[in-house]
Amino acid sequence: MLPRLFRGAAALALVPGMAAADYTLHILHINDLHSRLEPISRFDSTCSPEDDAAGECFGGVARLKTLIDARRAELEGENLLVLDAGDQFQGSLFFTTYQGQAAAEFMAMIGFDAMALGNHEFNLGPAKLADFVDALPFPVISGSLDLSQSEELGGKVGRTLVLEVGGERIGLVSAVAADTPELSSPGPDVIFMDEIDSIAAQVEVLEARGVDKIVALTHVGLTHDIRIAEAVEGIDAIVGGHSHTYLSASDPDRAGAYPTYATAPDGTMVPIVQAYAYSKYLGHLTLTFDDAGNVTLAEGDTILVGPDIAKDEAVADRVAALAEPIREKMQEVVAETTAPIDGARESCRARECEMGNLVADAMLDRVRDQGIQIAIQNGGGLRASIDAGEVSMGEVLTVLPFQNTLATFQLEGEDVLAALENGVSQIEEGAGRFPQVAGLKYTFDASAEPGSRVSDVMVMMEGDWQPLDPEATYGVVSNNFMRKGGDGYSMFAADAMNAYDFGPGLEQVVADYLAENSPYTPYTDGRITAK
Repeated sequence: MLPRLFRGAAALALVPGMAAADYTLHILHINDLHSRLEPISRFDSTCSPEDDAAGECFGGVARLKTLIDARRAELEGENLLVLDAGDQFQGSLFFTTYQGQAAAEFMAMIGFDAMALGNHEFNLGPAKLADFVDALPFPVISGSLDLSQSEELGGKVGRTLVLEVGGERIGLVSAVAADTPELSSPGPDVIFMDEIDSIAAQVEVLEARGVDKIVALTHVGLTHDIRIAEAVEGIDAIVGGHSHTYLSASDPDRAGAYPTYATAPDGTMVPIVQAYAYSKYLGHLTLTFDDAGNVTLAEGDTILVGPDIAKDEAVADRVAALAEPIREKMQEVVAETTAPIDGARESCRARECEMGNLVADAMLDRVRDQGIQIAIQNGGGLRASIDAGEVSMGEVLTVLPFQNTLATFQLEGEDVLAALENGVSQIEEGAGRFPQVAGLKYTFDASAEPGSRVSDVMVMMEGDWQPLDPEATYGVVSNNFMRKGGDGYSMFAADAMNAYDFGPGLEQVVADYLAENSPYTPYTDGRITAK
């Protein structure tokens, strides 16, 4: 039997004189914008006006608006959807200042047709998310949520969505990462369900309504998108986010093909797409359906939102107006660096990275005189690199946008080991729990079973490296998100002693450390090694 992706076209070819009623759908899509309303540098941090003027910056909502409008004009009369796969929240001072309302304003100006919730949409709790949803002139979906107990979100976020495009009904199903309670702050009344089971149930509902063209708009990451495609029949394509994966049909430096394919249980080849993050790329997927609703062709690519794209004047003016109150603080120079500081996602979620060392060193330096020996920082809390030269407070805040505070506590050695095991337990998925450390070094084996990957843990005690003692008690500094159990660090919440979660802001701690050590030279020293 032919895979469904090609089955319709092959069947039609066997019947002479039979006309195919092909239907073509264009999907423009972004994911994980993370409040990068202004252009970004090649390090994914906020771009300076000087570099932007010199043509060295990418993305930003003003350029994104221009590019989407241009595509709309090119496709006039064609069938088009503009979709967002989640995580508009968190990532710059625009979010810190406007708490999602600026994002809603620009999404309305750009003209999205629908959005799936990402895990970071819950960072300020359900009430602020409800305010964001209320401000949007288009539907928001998240089909793996049970919102029946949520007074704030109940009735505001749909499970499925059917949009009529060019006389055809396009069904959207959705899911958000099931571990969002560990990654964000949804509160106890938002219930997260299994992604695969939820998607399967949503597809069944739409098919029962006679919808035969179904796109999954997800925020679960590429690995889980592939698992969904392999487990659920009836999905025609997946437009995803969460893992910030750069898929491309043309760039040899891509992380994967655009589209990437997975095979459903019935043999269907399901195209999966994603467009990196931060508005640096716009995805354009074109799907061709036969008259039975089968995809016969899937093609497209990610498009660089480069400096050659002019900014939409109205959007750019509004960005500038909203930036004015925060511009002075963002431009404040706090230090200098002698070289770029690598804070890339693929580095800090998989191995010792320069940004991880900087942040962990700064944390430990701040509280060492309080009897603290160990610093542990989640790699997922590091959101950008910093380029060489002057470092602005805006750059520091782009790296550390979560308004986390230092949290200090005591922890037994066996729980420190458990924390490290948790940190490397999902390295294959690029999970943000990967532990960047100071005052401690360890080895891990990613090929071993989760829970037994860490070895050779040493702690700096009174100037000497000493083996971790499971029965000893150590002073630990982390951030308040992790201390409360975030990113799977449940041992910090359950077993921490004498916890204090209200230390100075992490971004200020790092800015102060950079200032004290300016010019700062980034480095790695082998504190984390892989077998």
